Amino acid sequence: MEERIQKAVGLFKQGFNCSQSVCAAFADLYGYTPEQALKMSASFGGGIGRMRQTCGAACGMFILAGLQTGTADPSDREGKAANYRLVQELAEEFKKRNGALNCSELLGLKEIVHTDPLPEARTSRYYTKRPCIKLVEEAARIWAEYLEKQQ
Repeated sequence: MEERIQKAVGLFKQGFNCSQSVCAAFADLYGYTPEQALKMSASFGGGIGRMRQTCGAACGMFILAGLQTGTADPSDREGKAANYRLVQELAEEFKKRNGALNCSELLGLKEIVHTDPLPEARTSRYYTKRPCIKLVEEAARIWAEYLEKQQ
């Protein structure tokens, strides 16, 4: 699992967003290609569409939770509850380890919504001022720990 955690970090360093990085590092376990995983998680980076809401790394983890425990039966209330329970547990663990679940809080921003959809350039300054690599690593680690418990 450490390889998958490092894969998530590596994807982020390549320029993929936080959600893509976490989701794509594990998506093959659910039958998805890297391209499919990157596309299905693309909108969740930057705190969902760069609006600085729920952390994209956590969203990537939540996408994986849906692949793991989600239901395709609209009347399966117990299945929905099992998935929501897992998402809540993951969110609590993420908050415990990182102090928040909200992107703007994690980045120390006073402003919650960013209207400029253009992501910042990935420079060395970007990586030194942002905790995103750590958040990607932590979300991937939480997911890896969950999977290990399921074995």
